[in-house]
Amino acid sequence: MPVLRATHVGICVTDLERSIEFYRDRLGFRYLSRIHVAGEPSDTLLSLPGVDLHAAYLERDGLRIELLHFASPKSAAPDRPRPMNELGLTHLSLRVADLSGLIAELSARGVRVVDASRIDIPSFEAGAVMIEDPDGLKIELVEAPGDPAMPPQV
Repeated sequence: MPVLRATHVGICVTDLERSIEFYRDRLGFRYLSRIHVAGEPSDTLLSLPGVDLHAAYLERDGLRIELLHFASPKSAAPDRPRPMNELGLTHLSLRVADLSGLIAELSARGVRVVDASRIDIPSFEAGAVMIEDPDGLKIELVEAPGDPAMPPQV
């Protein structure tokens, strides 16, 4: 197969500095680098005329994200929260060691925790909750026993 490896997941953001701070300082991603591209060939690749794009790369546990801020053309603000069953990327998922403690810490630091999404499964020593990044992307925090590199067995 000619595909060599996965490289990153792109996340469009309204404020690049705010999003870097969120993913780096709240979720422990490591800042790697930035790029700035404008015009061709990016216009063609992205199917957007007049591209002026500032992006930053961050990584955690082998997961690299590319935060994309379009100075031009401006990103359209969503007219509603994105439901989980809408096609495309729905969420990121992170395994955590102390869900309750992390929820308290993130809440104290201004992170939106979707309290109504919280589940606890004592028989499996597991639980999960959704939080949102500054632009509303859902991030699932999962506490479960076993190998954190594997999906939880619930």
